[in-house]
Amino acid sequence: MKILLINHYAGSPDMGMEFRPYYFAKEWIKKGHRVDIVSADYSHLRRVNPVVKKDFQRENVDGINYYWIKTNRYDKNGIKRSLTMFEFISKLWINSKWIVDNLKPDVVICSSTYPLDTYVGQRIRKISGKPVKVIHEVHDMWPISPIEIGGMSPKNPFIMLMQRGENSFCKHADKVVSLLPAAKEYFVKHGMKPDKFRHISNGIVLGEWERYEKIPIQMSERLREEKAKGNFIICFFGSIHKTYNLDILIKAVQKIERQIIVCFVGAGLDKVELQKMTKGSEDRFLFFEPIAKASIPDLFNYIDATFVGAKSQKIFRFGICMNKLFDSMMGGKPILYMVDAPNNYVRQYDCGITVNGQDEESLILAIKELINMDQDRILAMGNNGQKAAREEFSYPELAQKFLNVMMEE
Repeated sequence: MKILLINHYAGSPDMGMEFRPYYFAKEWIKKGHRVDIVSADYSHLRRVNPVVKKDFQRENVDGINYYWIKTNRYDKNGIKRSLTMFEFISKLWINSKWIVDNLKPDVVICSSTYPLDTYVGQRIRKISGKPVKVIHEVHDMWPISPIEIGGMSPKNPFIMLMQRGENSFCKHADKVVSLLPAAKEYFVKHGMKPDKFRHISNGIVLGEWERYEKIPIQMSERLREEKAKGNFIICFFGSIHKTYNLDILIKAVQKIERQIIVCFVGAGLDKVELQKMTKGSEDRFLFFEPIAKASIPDLFNYIDATFVGAKSQKIFRFGICMNKLFDSMMGGKPILYMVDAPNNYVRQYDCGITVNGQDEESLILAIKELINMDQDRILAMGNNGQKAAREEFSYPELAQKFLNVMMEE
């Protein structure tokens, strides 16, 4: 097949997020399909953006054809970012005939965060002169996320336009693929036929766990020292924000008179504030700088458990898809999971202990249960998570699921 994937923010391991389009494309190419990714030349998510002189400038990245669309830069969420969305979609709309004539897609995957790219996919299908399948992929729930999280009014013209886009893909896409498993009924209410819905989550890249880089020597030596003292090490890696319940984790550990060390690996807006919270018990909390993604597998050689949390939000009723959870499962250590969402892989695969969303006392009990747990049970939890990550959440498995969707009648 000739697969066209439209994603405004698509990246690669060298450029930075978003990674999902790249990982899927790599797997599809291995199976003999051609993949073209159309993306904007600027994304706030990437570490490195390509240098682009003209629209549809082609770049081959590890066998994947990227076609870059020139768009204006923006600093943060606001009018400038909104304008780049319209700029990106308008250029694709105007050049739909060029896309049909030159890329000749059999499948168009509309995968930007916002839903407006569905119109481009539908236009390509209309003018192709052959059967073209249009699949809409949902990462974030737009426009309901900007309404519930960002506080925007449903009557805001921008939100009303996004709602029209969502209604359009619900009615006109051949399939709707969602990272969030519990979004089906919501889309049905907006016009989607129930049998169109498919759930395909994010996952892990097996190669990154087979060929990884060592963590910084200062970090490994410090963690070895703590283990030599008999301390149980709980680790959180990622953005250091209170939205991940890190303040509750600190308060809980401070109330447990046991040999527990918590290490935070990352940077974030709340890092300084959280460090101040540890005053008087600084020796129990270690704050490290961010490490390369390629070093995450090695980190698990020095810790006993991971913490994955998130403040309860109404939007979680559709499900949640956290990359750090899949990495934690693959790491083979028990997970303290403090998230309220309908999909709970920690409970489903018995790879850790689930804690009520923001209940400090429940977290204290869970930590005590974990540190008193039989070693065989700890190993079993870790093995359960790793097995599930390999068999259910590796990109070869996920990419095949997506291919199956493309091939359905």
